[in-house]
Amino acid sequence: MTTATAPATARPDDGYTGGIARLYDLVHQGKGKDYAREAADLAELVTSRVPGARSLLDVACGTGLHLEHLTAAFDTAEGLELSPDMREIAVRRNPGVPVHPGDMRDFALDTTYSAVTCMFSSIGHMRDQAELDAALARFAAHLDPAGGVVVVEPWWFPETFTPGYIGASVVEAEGKTISRVSHSRLEDDATRIDVHYLIAEPGRDITHLSESHRITLFTRAAYELAFTRAGLAVEFQEGGPSGRGLFTGVRA
Repeated sequence: MTTATAPATARPDDGYTGGIARLYDLVHQGKGKDYAREAADLAELVTSRVPGARSLLDVACGTGLHLEHLTAAFDTAEGLELSPDMREIAVRRNPGVPVHPGDMRDFALDTTYSAVTCMFSSIGHMRDQAELDAALARFAAHLDPAGGVVVVEPWWFPETFTPGYIGASVVEAEGKTISRVSHSRLEDDATRIDVHYLIAEPGRDITHLSESHRITLFTRAAYELAFTRAGLAVEFQEGGPSGRGLFTGVRA
């Protein structure tokens, strides 16, 4: 069995790299994540807040699966992604669609959008209130001057996180059998999630990959403060695509 281990740190600039990035879609789609449905719901939410919305920037767009479907809902849909490996996949998946390299804390694009979105709890990789504030300020700065909406899918709140949670799944796709096991524990004010993958293919040794992330358990009040400081009137909705809710913010 061969072993490759992803970086053990969980700073926002680590991202998803190498073999982990290539497994990302197979694992999450195999677990039942419906990107098409989520994108349709997201587009409906955006247009309910900004009727006639024509453009969208998906921050931390990952491999571009949401973006693939959002391009049909808006005249312009673009992505922003920190991880070079994830971005490369997103570019291949969405030919002709701009997928900008950038960090959500300090990106500056020479354009504005009707909507800026940040899904799948990517915002949880911010380490503290200052970084959360910086990200929301950047989102708000990229809204059209006439108005726009920011949509953020948070990570768990401290009171909704389950310490010690074990996740397990087995996915068969593209000739591979992939077993994923995760363990989430409380680490100060954050989730430490360790994930291990076993990948089996006919005629090859079983491969082991692992990753570890520290995802901050911001309170609902901390998110709302960041929206308010960015000049956005904030609303929280229960549920959302992953059960962790959604924050929406429009210019106050």
